[in-house]
Amino acid sequence: MKMRNIGPKSAAWLRQVGLHTPEALAEDGPVGAFMRIKRAGFKPSLNLLYSLEGAILDCHWQDVPDERRKQLVAEAQEAIAALPAPRNRPAAGPVRTFHGDSGDPS
Repeated sequence: MKMRNIGPKSAAWLRQVGLHTPEALAEDGPVGAFMRIKRAGFKPSLNLLYSLEGAILDCHWQDVPDERRKQLVAEAQEAIAALPAPRNRPAAGPVRTFHGDSGDPS
């Protein structure tokens, strides 16, 4: 997808969540697309949210007005709060590195 504000990584994320065209992105909206990406396990930043809005409006993401940015963030936070808790996933523990055959962590 070739759109303003959408770099290679963002384009790959959008493709992976089924948004292949500018029309599909516009239909889903910036918050909908952001949430698809988040639910897919990626870690999108708020800049992506603003970039999606700018892509739909065909303006630079920094030109998205502050009031609209606040609205987008509020909508995204509400949607994130409504996500179910992860199932069957243990809490992340400390990372341990093993060297050699001794099996001793270092």
